[in-house]
Parts: sequence; structure tokens; C-alpha cells
Amino acid sequence: MDYQLNLDWRDFLTHHWQKKPVIIKGGFRHFIDPITPDELAGLAMENEVDSRLVSHQGGRWDVSHGPFESYDHLGESNWSLLVQAVDHWHEPSAALMRPFRQLPDWRIDDLMISFSVPGGGVGPHLDQYDVFIIQGTGRRRWRVGDKVPMKQHCPHPDLLQVAPFDAIIDEELEPGDILYIPPSFPHEGYSLENSLNYSVGFRAPSSRELVSGFADYVLSRELGGQRYSDPDIPARPHPADILPQELDKLQHMMLDLVQHKDAFRQWFGEFVSQSRHELDLAPPEPPYQPGEMYDLLQQGEALRRLGGLRVVRIGEDCFVNGEHLDSRQSQAIAVLAQYDVLDAKRLGDALDDPSFLAQLTALVNSGYWYFVD
Repeated sequence: MDYQLNLDWRDFLTHHWQKKPVIIKGGFRHFIDPITPDELAGLAMENEVDSRLVSHQGGRWDVSHGPFESYDHLGESNWSLLVQAVDHWHEPSAALMRPFRQLPDWRIDDLMISFSVPGGGVGPHLDQYDVFIIQGTGRRRWRVGDKVPMKQHCPHPDLLQVAPFDAIIDEELEPGDILYIPPSFPHEGYSLENSLNYSVGFRAPSSRELVSGFADYVLSRELGGQRYSDPDIPARPHPADILPQELDKLQHMMLDLVQHKDAFRQWFGEFVSQSRHELDLAPPEPPYQPGEMYDLLQQGEALRRLGGLRVVRIGEDCFVNGEHLDSRQSQAIAVLAQYDVLDAKRLGDALDDPSFLAQLTALVNSGYWYFVD
């Protein structure tokens, strides 16, 4: 299904993105759920899928993690089933991500879907990322507070919450309504009836993640082999002292490594194109040969990108799931990055280039793209 988002993006980016929350009434008109509660529950029974059940009974919070074998023990109120990265596993649900490509692909993370019975929710909490919450079947009440310093606590080891807060938004959402919440605004939602919610989350790496990821890259590539040297070692009154200029030199050694533009660019492309969740990879058996690929595309067959596959570009360099592509056919590589569906018309003359055709065949044989039929 092709979802049309009823949103003035220029106005939204000016007044709301990373600034203040807003409810977009009728963001998706005549909204139709791409998934049923039973299908969502089935996904949460799979080993590869990240899921959890959150319940609140008798003043006690409880969290359990999938895969689940049964839901028979659950009552009719005060619980939610949350499933991460549903766009990786359910093609109709992945269509909900496309309208948000007005924002950069590298910032979009995944689609989390929750099914809640009356009273179900995860309590008042903060997120450190932007999120669009789309209301599906049913009604849910949402409260959002202002961005003020708040202490967090754990009513359960797997649940982080904040204290009750004064609301600046307090509304019921109906099917097709969208709630946008920037980072660090406290919020809570609970179902008024059986309901589905779709959360389009955004990636916001912390400094810690960046430093850790780049350090791993440096180690794996054996970069940064230059050693500290001090041919003009200064005298000091106490041999235990480390002098300020020595600290400066050590810090500059580290900064020079991070500021190596080519290394940083290559690392970040690999880093940000990797998904945080497993992909539903199903490489074809037997693998395709380039000639077969060429014939199928020329006969009108189309390739669809795997749900959740991250494809990003830095200049003319393209990265797919942590791999750097050969970018000599820059126009065709741009097409790979831009479109979810590829055909001979979009790929054009690049199909006549043996090196590009071989690369495209390798991507399909990895399960990253697949023939629609």
C-alpha cells in the first residue's frame, strides 16, 4: 500500500523537528493497518525478532522478552506487546517508513509496532531520539510534558521511567493521527481499547557510540600506528609530573586520527549503514548469474530492496549494510540508494557494464534485493 502523509514538511521542520511535540490530526487519511494483532503476535514468537511484553498489574510492573510461546496467561487489561524492527520482517508494514524519507535515510532507524489492551502502556518515560507515533486501530490517550530536567528510575530492571509530569499535550489519538515527540520530552500513552501503534524511530548516535565504533575501525584496519615521540624532552622539577604540553601532544595524536577525512568517511559509511536489528535475509538458491539477472530485468522483472536494509551515500560513495560499493557507475549507484524498487528503466545503461552487473548480482545473492515476483 502507498501511504500518503498529510504534512507540510517545511512548516514541520521549521517549528517542530527537535523543538517541540505536535499532534498531526489525520496525518494518514483513511488509515488501514498493514498488520493484524495476530500477525504481530506471530512475529514475536520468532527467535530473530526483538520483542517484549510489558504489564502493569496491582501496582507492579513486569517485563518479559520474546520469543514467546503463548499468550494464554495474559488478561484483558494493562499489558502491551512491543515488537521492534517490524519493517525488517513484514513488507506491508515497511511501507509506513517511506513517507518519512523527507528526512535523511541515515537518521531513520526502524518501525516498532505495539499492540495494547485497555490500560496497556509502558508508563511515563523519556526517549533520546525523535519518534513519530502513528495511531492504528483503536484509541489511545497520550500525554506529553515539557522538556525539563527529570530523574529517571527503574520500577523493573528492564524498564526506565520518570515521575508523573504536567502535560502540554493531553489528547486521544484515533486511526491515522500522528504524534511527533522530539528527544527528552516525557510522555506516556495508554490504550482506551484494543489498539495498534506504529512508532517510526530515528537514529541518534551518542558520542560514546561514535568513539567506540571508530576505535573498533582503527583497530581492525591497524590504523594509528604512529607512536609518541619527544626528541626535545623537557626537564621538570618532579619526575612524576606529566606536563601540559605533553598532554596536548597526546591529545593531538588522537585528534589527528579522527580528523583523517578519508578514514572517518569510510568508517562512518560502514557504521551508519549497519542495522541495529537482524535482517530477514533469504539469499536465493541457487545464486543468480549475471546473465540471468540481465535477462530478467530486460524482460520487465523488478527488484525490491529488503525491508530495513540501510543504504547511504557520502558524496559518490555508497554503503549497504556496512559494505562499501564500487561507485564507478555513480548514476546507477545513486538509483540503488534512492529507490526501493529497481527495474531496467531506472538502471539504464549501467546494466551493460559487466562490473556493475556483477556487483548488482552479488547484492541480490546476498539477499539485499530480491525479485518482486
